[in-house]
Amino acid sequence: MYYAEKQEILKDIFGSDEISLESESLTVGGRSYPIVNDVIILLDSSQYPHSLKNRLAMDSSGESTEPQIFAEDIQHTFGQEWKLFPKILPEHEQEFQQYFDLVDVNDLEDARICDLGCGSGRWSYFLTNKCRELILLDFSEAIFVARQNLKDAPNVLYFMGDLNRLPFRNDFAEFLFCLGVLHHLPSDALEAIRGLKQFAPKLMIYLYYALDNRAFYFRLLLRLVTWLRLGVSKVRVPLFRTIFTWSITGLVYLPLVFIGKTLRPLGLSRQIPLYEGYAGKSVGRIRQDVYDRFFTRIEQRHSRSQIMALEDTFGTIMVSENFPYWHFICLR
Repeated sequence: MYYAEKQEILKDIFGSDEISLESESLTVGGRSYPIVNDVIILLDSSQYPHSLKNRLAMDSSGESTEPQIFAEDIQHTFGQEWKLFPKILPEHEQEFQQYFDLVDVNDLEDARICDLGCGSGRWSYFLTNKCRELILLDFSEAIFVARQNLKDAPNVLYFMGDLNRLPFRNDFAEFLFCLGVLHHLPSDALEAIRGLKQFAPKLMIYLYYALDNRAFYFRLLLRLVTWLRLGVSKVRVPLFRTIFTWSITGLVYLPLVFIGKTLRPLGLSRQIPLYEGYAGKSVGRIRQDVYDRFFTRIEQRHSRSQIMALEDTFGTIMVSENFPYWHFICLR
């Protein structure tokens, strides 16, 4: 069993000595959590993706009737996204460095790190040999993709769970990061950050920015994109999503990157939408972001000043001035 030698770690994470491990389940304080492909399922049964229900031979009769703040369509989209785009790409390492510009990775050597909303594990992949333990959690089937991508790392624990309903003890991790996740919640992203304060003394978060450091026409274009996104995100047909991602990549993203590159000698490239984020990226990487961008119904955006308002909960907020906007550190 993958967790046979990790039971002390599990006891510490859950804050309980009442742990019993079986080949296909983990019981903590009388509550049983299924284990599927080394992933511990923390979700309420009403939140299980359909394919997980099939794996566990479940029917709806055993589901909880407890109300959930939960968006099944978002779960479906992210599960499908990381199945379609599972690979760790070369450009992911550069993006990792951009996100972690406020963090001295060398200081994490003895730390337990938690990656909330880990997706394919593309950021944790670069941390496996730089920390004591890694806790990966996602509420979609992307967690199984992460398990495959990090299969050679023995210090990783995998959970399918809801970050708004974590059963872990306070301060179970020394460092927690959540990149590109909270703005897709059906609840307020800033309140979710406040709720995560109890789990680690240091958080790193990335939220979509409100284009507050851009020219006015960026915000006008966002209105058009939002109108389009709200329409196409309702369509789950795989063929449509494939055609759409290729079309938007080829007809919108790549031409704008080309224009930005052409204007770079004049110092005008930053005035071209999408250039800063996608210059030098592979077509596959751009397609994945198009999928991510257009097939998620919920999208919250926050200004730098709104993020700084988190000082009402945290002792220190440090917002990076570098792309991607806005990623920031919260310290208790």
